[in-house]
Amino acid sequence: MSEQQLGGVVAPRRSGTYGGQTQQERAADRRERIVAAAVQLFAARDYDDITVADVCALAKVSKRYFYDDFTDREDLLLVVHRQQNDWLLAGVAAAAPKRPEDLEQLLRPMLVTLVGMLLEQPARARVIYINAPRMETRRRGLLRKDVELFGRLVRPFVRRSRDKARHERLLLALMAGLSEVVMDWVSRGMTDPPEPLVEHLTAYALAVLGALR
Repeated sequence: MSEQQLGGVVAPRRSGTYGGQTQQERAADRRERIVAAAVQLFAARDYDDITVADVCALAKVSKRYFYDDFTDREDLLLVVHRQQNDWLLAGVAAAAPKRPEDLEQLLRPMLVTLVGMLLEQPARARVIYINAPRMETRRRGLLRKDVELFGRLVRPFVRRSRDKARHERLLLALMAGLSEVVMDWVSRGMTDPPEPLVEHLTAYALAVLGALR
């Protein structure tokens, strides 16, 4: 039936839209606001000082809707951290030249992009690189993901060693070292000029990758 008789009054069936949005669109909008609020809060304050109520207040969302999407505060942090890391990784990968002639031509634009993206989005930079201790396991998992992507990008320029463990460990050491340097830069407010940072990161990457050639 398209209509329902209520006490002699004909009531049209509800369309499920409100303010021009469907129920699904409103739910997606609430989730985006929660994530955006979390990025802002996790970047500005210590993880342990932030509550679900703080996130909901900034996002203008009730706790009931928060728990529709997230189990708890830690679950939200995991989602936020993954999204920001994926954003950075995608940007850096997209900056890789199509046909670089050598490792430096491959690495420099990627590292320029990495530093530039972090400078433009300092809140995201802090979420990615300044983590609560409980995020360490997750951070290591993402580091492995970075290693896999980076390994594919540099493969044309490095000789695949018969010692697979050595090859993988050098790549892991490279990515971990790059992350630590960037983490130090972010934690000190990104006040150092970016150009020397890119030079130092490139030199370090070339030095480590030289051991794989």
